[in-house]
Amino acid sequence: MDETELLADRFEEHRGRLRAVAYRMLGSLPEAEDAVQETWLKLSRTDADEIRNLGGWLTTVVGRVCLDLLRSRTKRREEPIDETLSETFVPDPLIRPLTDLDPEAEVLQADSVGLALLIVLETLEPAERLTFVLHDMFAVPFDDIAPIVERTPATTRQLASRARRRVQGAAPSADPDLGRQREIVEAFLAAAREGDFDALVALLHPDVALRADSGALVRGAAASKAMRGAHAVAEQALMFAPFAHFARLALVNGSVGLVNAEEGQVLSVMGVTVADGRITEMYILSDPDRLARLDASGSVR
Repeated sequence: MDETELLADRFEEHRGRLRAVAYRMLGSLPEAEDAVQETWLKLSRTDADEIRNLGGWLTTVVGRVCLDLLRSRTKRREEPIDETLSETFVPDPLIRPLTDLDPEAEVLQADSVGLALLIVLETLEPAERLTFVLHDMFAVPFDDIAPIVERTPATTRQLASRARRRVQGAAPSADPDLGRQREIVEAFLAAAREGDFDALVALLHPDVALRADSGALVRGAAASKAMRGAHAVAEQALMFAPFAHFARLALVNGSVGLVNAEEGQVLSVMGVTVADGRITEMYILSDPDRLARLDASGSVR
C-alpha cells in the first residue's frame, strides 16, 4: 500500500464526521458530499506529515469549504426572489428505516439534527452558522474557528452566542419518545387514508405550522406553501389522501415521519415535530429534482 492509499484510509476514518459537519452547515446532501470531496482534494495536496491533529485539521477545512459555499449562496440570494422561498424551504431529509428496535436504541442510531433545527440554521448568517455548528455541535475551540471566519476568538464567541439565542428562540420543542411519535404519525396516516377530518384536527396542534417545498420550478404555486392552523393543515392533508396509500413510516432526521415512494422512487418526504401528543410542525419535501437524488433509504444517488 502506497502513501496515497494510506492517506485515503486515514481520511475515510473521518468521513462520517466531515459529512455530518457539512450537512449541518449546508442542509444539502449533494453539497455536503461535494464539500467532503473538496476537503479530500485539499488534503491530498498537503504534506500530511506536517498535520499534528488530522481530525481537527479536516474539520476546520471542511468548515471553510462550507463557509465559502454559504457565502456564494447568500450572494445569489441577494437578487430579488419570491418571498415564499424562506417560508417553504425544506432541507434535504435523511431517511432511515424504522426498525423494531426499542426507542432508546433508535435514539442512539438516529441523526441528532432535525429538520426544524436545519431550517433555523438557514436563517443565520454564514459566519454565525459556521461558529454555531463547529463549536456547539462539534466542540471545536473558538481559537480554531476564529481564523476561518476572520475574527478574533472573543468576537467568534459572540457570534456563537448570538446564533445560540436565535436557535433557542426559534427551534420548536419535541417529544423524544419515538414510540409516542410513532403512535401519533400512524394515527395521522390512518386518518388521512380514511378522509377523517375531525381525527386529523384532533392530532394537530391548533397552531400547527406546515411548510411544503415543491422546488424552484413550481415554488409559488399551490403545491409550494406555508400555512398555519389545524383546520387549514387538515384540509391540505385531505387533498393528498389519494396518495396516502403509498406512504410508509420511516425515520426522517431522527424522528418518525412518512415517505411516499412508488417502486423505489421517492415522491415526497414528510418530517414532523410531535409535542404533548400532537403534531406541532410539518415539513414536506416534494421537489422532484432533489428527491430524484435520493433512493427510498435516503442515500444520495
